[in-house]
Amino acid sequence: MAPGAGLRYQGAVSLPPNFTLLQVVPELETGGAEQTTLDVGRAVVAAGGQALVASAGGRMEAALAAAGGELVRLPMQSKNPLVMLQTAWALRRVIRERRVSLVHVRSRAPAFPALWAARAEGVPTVATYHGIYLAKSGLKRWYNAVMTRVDRVIANSDYTRNHVLIEHGIAPEKVVSIPRGVDLERFDPVHVAAERVEALKGAWGLPPAGEGPLVFLLAGRLTPIKGHETVIAATARLKGEGRDLRVIFAGDDQGRTAFRQSLEARVREAGLEGVVRLVGHCDDMPAAFLAADIALLPTLVPESFGRAAVEPQVMGRPVIASDHGGTTETVLPGQTGWRAAPGDIDAWTRAMAAASDVGREGLAALGRTARERATRLYSNDAMCAATLAVYEQLLKAREVGK
Repeated sequence: MAPGAGLRYQGAVSLPPNFTLLQVVPELETGGAEQTTLDVGRAVVAAGGQALVASAGGRMEAALAAAGGELVRLPMQSKNPLVMLQTAWALRRVIRERRVSLVHVRSRAPAFPALWAARAEGVPTVATYHGIYLAKSGLKRWYNAVMTRVDRVIANSDYTRNHVLIEHGIAPEKVVSIPRGVDLERFDPVHVAAERVEALKGAWGLPPAGEGPLVFLLAGRLTPIKGHETVIAATARLKGEGRDLRVIFAGDDQGRTAFRQSLEARVREAGLEGVVRLVGHCDDMPAAFLAADIALLPTLVPESFGRAAVEPQVMGRPVIASDHGGTTETVLPGQTGWRAAPGDIDAWTRAMAAASDVGREGLAALGRTARERATRLYSNDAMCAATLAVYEQLLKAREVGK
């Protein structure tokens, strides 16, 4: 690279030479924040920069390395004040020794030591609001507000941006909305071999593609807020109406063994063994969506964005989603899927029945519309380019202010 040349991404954003990004996330297990961390890191590396991630680590470490990023292993998940203080000093050393250009925090607890370290070293800061943090007390509101004590806040949807502005009363120009992106190369039906789909169907006890009952897929960790119980109740009613369907719950219990066991008990009590199946974590989500006919996102609390509603649409699958939060922006009733009131068993029964009545040909037509819209609006490249543009603006403003 010629002296003084800037790093470029997508031909629209210029970052300084020797740019080094430090992202901060509690762990690297699974989730939207973690995946976005990897996506942005990959974009920085593609632009010629360095991408560091301070985290306690997890199952996504190999993916980080494959993206060209580097793990800085620190107990970023800890809320212990003494540990956070020690972590802050460790981050100061990292910022200084690795000549970090900008710090991007993606969660509240690690934001405290990370922002202290960044300020002490005079480095600009960005925070992404990946979720809707609710506060029932002044103390909790103060804790949540750490995500706004930065130079720029990124909200992962318009819904999230409005929440931040109302909840924290900060200047509108400080908050930018950048929808999460989807890896359009990974999530492309053309790139998914039929063998991958059939392998999952076999593991899940489903008939070959296009045969047997319609398959509904709820992909997400096993936690009460995801709405699994609503789907079990709706499925029991549909079975009582004589409808034949299959429902797959794909996701870890992440230590919530009691909740998983309660779901299994509900399935047995409803006589749904063989109809509703808990299959655990799935590493091949593109194939998983193709193994299903319809995706479900029945969350009881609003999703700030809801990647689980966008990824299946990119794969050409319509979605039934709870009618709140970011999914009101990503799922269009009658065009790309259906929306139903969260926790409303009647509404979910009607929506799942409507999807069943459309049949495979009708679902395929909805899926084509969903894929066209989702690939146009929610590409990974667009998300990364917009994020790097925020970095560029902050770094230029810092230079002008010197």
